[in-house]
Parts: sequence; C-alpha cells; structure tokens
Amino acid sequence: MRVLMIGAGGVGDAAAKIAVDRDYFERWVVADYSLERAESTVAAASGRREGESRLVAAQVDASDPGAVAALAREHGATHVFNAVDPRFVMPVFTGALAAGADYLDMAMSLSRPHPERPYEEVGVKLGDEQLAQAGEWESSGRLALVGMGVEPGLSDVFARYAADELFSSIDELGTRDGANLVVRDEEGREVFAPGFSMWTIIEECLNPPVVWERERAQAAGGDVEAGFFTLPPFAEPEVFDFPEGIGPVECVHVEHEEVLLMPRWVDAQRVTFKYGLGAEMIAMLRQLHALGLDSTQPVDVGGVQVSPRDVVAAVLPDPASIGPRMEGKTCAGLYVTGTGTDGRPRAVYLYHVVDNADSMRDFDAQCVVWQTAINPVVALELLATGEWSGAGVLGPEAFPARPFLDLLAAPAPVGYGSAWGMEER
Repeated sequence: MRVLMIGAGGVGDAAAKIAVDRDYFERWVVADYSLERAESTVAAASGRREGESRLVAAQVDASDPGAVAALAREHGATHVFNAVDPRFVMPVFTGALAAGADYLDMAMSLSRPHPERPYEEVGVKLGDEQLAQAGEWESSGRLALVGMGVEPGLSDVFARYAADELFSSIDELGTRDGANLVVRDEEGREVFAPGFSMWTIIEECLNPPVVWERERAQAAGGDVEAGFFTLPPFAEPEVFDFPEGIGPVECVHVEHEEVLLMPRWVDAQRVTFKYGLGAEMIAMLRQLHALGLDSTQPVDVGGVQVSPRDVVAAVLPDPASIGPRMEGKTCAGLYVTGTGTDGRPRAVYLYHVVDNADSMRDFDAQCVVWQTAINPVVALELLATGEWSGAGVLGPEAFPARPFLDLLAAPAPVGYGSAWGMEER
C-alpha cells in the first residue's frame, strides 16, 4: 500500500505518528499546501522509529483535483487519505478517482439547507455529491470509504457491531459525543479554545440537524431518502451521562454524517446525532449567527475580500497547538436501544474514551485530533490486509465490525492498544 495523505494539520499530523509504528504500507506521502508543515509532520513521525524512511513530504493545493491526481500518480499512490477540512472533500475525492486510487476521508461533502423549509426538509445533504458518484467508482473497481474518522467512523462501526452481534432489532442508533475538556492559559485560567476546527464546528452546529426515521421512509414506499428530515439547531436537548468520569453533559441535535450513512446499511427505526456542546458554546454559536460571523460569503473589509467565518477560525488557537494546555477526556460513542438477541429490551452505550494526558504523552497530540486520526489508520490497515474490501462509495457500516474493533483494541504490536467499552444502560 502506498498512501497519499492530503493535510498535515492536527489530525494529519497525529495520523502519521500513529501509522509510522505499523508495517502495512511501503510509502506514506504527507502533502499539504504548506510544504514546511508537511516536512514538520514527516520529521516528527519518522523520528518515532529508528531508521524510518517511508514517509516523505510534498506540496499540494487540495482545492485542485488535477494537482491531487498528478501527485497521486507521481508517487504511485494506491490510496488517497483526505485529512483536510470538508471544503476540500470534492476536489480530493475527484482527484483520487482520476488517478485510479482508492479514497478515504473523515468528513463528507458539504450540505446546503432547503431554500424554503430549512428546519423541516433536507436540501442537499452531507455526502450527497459523493454518493451520487457511487456508480462511477464501482464501475472503475475503486473504493471510496467515506466518513471513516471517529464521528463519523468509529460510531458507524459500532452500529454495524450492534446490528450483527447485540440486537435482533434496533429502535434507535443515537450517536452521543461528550467531553470534560478544559483549556487554560499561561496563568492557569480557563479559556475558550475548541478541540477541532472552529470552521467545522460552525458548519455542523448551525446547519439544520438531520434525523432519519423508518416510518417516514416506509410511508413513501420504502425509499431511504424519504426518511430524512431536519430540525432547528440545538433541538431536543437531553442530559447524557458519559462514562469514565466525564459525567452528565447536555447534548443537542447537530448535523452529522452518521445520520446520513447508518440507514443505508443498518436496519433501525430512528437515527440521530447529539453533541455535548455545553451552554457556553451554544451561546457563542448563536451570537456568531446573529452577527453574521458564521457566513462563508466574502465581505469587503478595507478593499480586501474576507469570509467572516474564516476570520473567526483564524483568531482562535490552532487546535493542534492547545494539547499542552488541555486537560480532561473526550468520549465518542453510540447509544443503541431495541430488542437484544435474547428477545428482551436492551439499551447499550458503545464508546471510546481518550484522556488528553495519554495522547499528549504518547503522541504529542491532543486527544480530540488523536481520537479522530487513529480510526482511518486502522481502516487502511484492514484494507491493506484484505480484511476489508469493496468498490463504490461505502460507509464504515458496509464492512464487518469485528476485525476493526479487535485491531483497535489489541495490545501493540499486534493492534493499536486503544480500548473501547460497552455499558448496559
């Protein structure tokens, strides 16, 4: 396997550091718009293993599918791993297919709200542009594994596992994400510093959240697309109790890829995603929206065209840099309700917790980006060994869950030594 990874930000940097300990690839190209940043990631990752020479740096413009394709061909890439933000999904996705390479990402193509009824009906959904090209990928014999981060990604693997091994029928697949993370300044005071891209947080949290219900789909003749509908941002708040000391966190509906992926491969009555944002983040997002600072449309500022959202993201700390000042744990998981294999009602929370102290100590990566990064690295190994295979545009739910979960949790050097958990609720 020869991997071209596009993006050397926080997640890409962590992914390279995780991957370098594994033997399944012969070349890992780290490409970024900033060659200096790519070189820094290569140096940090290669320095973890004596004599390491498989990682190389390159420069690329991720907005140019031709440049992505040319770089993939230059290095004979078998797989293009997209580690840049969702704005660049389609050019990287298109460039990979043009180069004859397989593709993997952690976030899908962007949505556009319904023009008249944004809080009732879907418009262009997350991933629609990619899924529309499934036939072209399948006829080319190429695989695009989409949404293979932590959420989406590991949560989708949990959905497959629950359907295959824990439940005879599922009422709800409810992704629930929460944390007790705190970031402090040099004086020890708590400060606002999101654990991942503020641009993406604004996109996810202020877009109309999507829910899927089988009843709606069946009423329209069984078409999965008819089961999707939207709600207002921050709808249906609930307090969810997260494990391993994190405790209760208020969670609200947020637009996320799991809802768009799970119903296509896993049988359930309802699919939701709720995120533990907290009161401060919700208030801040509402204020950004009220001021128009969430907009991506450029405005004229002293003769310079700038996007308000880009400005907001630029003035906040780089998520990759806040690890040394962060403390606490982050939890990603899936709450599943339904009927167990014994015919009795069952409720289970499948989860993965990462302590920032551990990810900083072992990988010099803050826990949110590290938790996202480990899952595509595991998936690439399963593709390299042939335990996962396929063609077309597929989500993680389309593959057997047990090989992934076993490899993730198995102690090194056999596996990745990152345990996941299950709580009966």
